[in-house]
Amino acid sequence: MVQVDISQLSGECNVWRETLRQYREELTNDETKLREIAGKSLSKEQLQDVEHLHNQFHIQLINIHDLKQSIKVHDRKINFEKVAFNGHANEDSYARHESLLEEYQSMQQTLEDLRSEFKEFLKNI
Repeated sequence: MVQVDISQLSGECNVWRETLRQYREELTNDETKLREIAGKSLSKEQLQDVEHLHNQFHIQLINIHDLKQSIKVHDRKINFEKVAFNGHANEDSYARHESLLEEYQSMQQTLEDLRSEFKEFLKNI
């Protein structure tokens, strides 16, 4: 077993949550822009794009919230284990950390793809 400092794991959790907060803020701002655009005269195709993007923003905001909460719970657990088990986390916590890392990286890719899709939409309006 590779020994990893719990404070390092906790630090990673904090970075992930902060990055997700920034994405949440960006999506909220993009949603506002989208509402402004939706009030303009648009073609049927553009209106479908607006609806699609609105749905994606809504879904991803929920996903961001859920992942942030999972990371927060995990961070609390590993910090509890640090105190309770003499600075060590159990193997399940390390596995959970790796799983959350994969979820976080997947979420980042999804959000980057959505960001690109929205920028492309804005160019064509």
